[in-house]
Amino acid sequence: MYLVDMCFIDLTKITAELTNEHKTYLEKEYKSNKLMFGGRKVPRTGGILISQHADERELKNVLNSDPFIKSGAVSYSITEFIPVMAAEAFENLVL
Repeated sequence: MYLVDMCFIDLTKITAELTNEHKTYLEKEYKSNKLMFGGRKVPRTGGILISQHADERELKNVLNSDPFIKSGAVSYSITEFIPVMAAEAFENLVL
């Protein structure tokens, strides 16, 4: 599993139109169940994604085609992790 930390690097590029393009782009990844969760940071300095892509290369291919990344508005870092404990509702995610 992967945690993606997205950080705004050029706020002048974060428009409503670009945000909609970003959300529309990621919808297919949510439908494939490869992206599990995502949302804004508070304060709004970027966002977080939780992914279960097969490997980091596959995830990077998805991220590098994201309109936020392609526009130069956002950078990201990826942390791989292995879930070992979970609340009952998410026990199916623990390996």
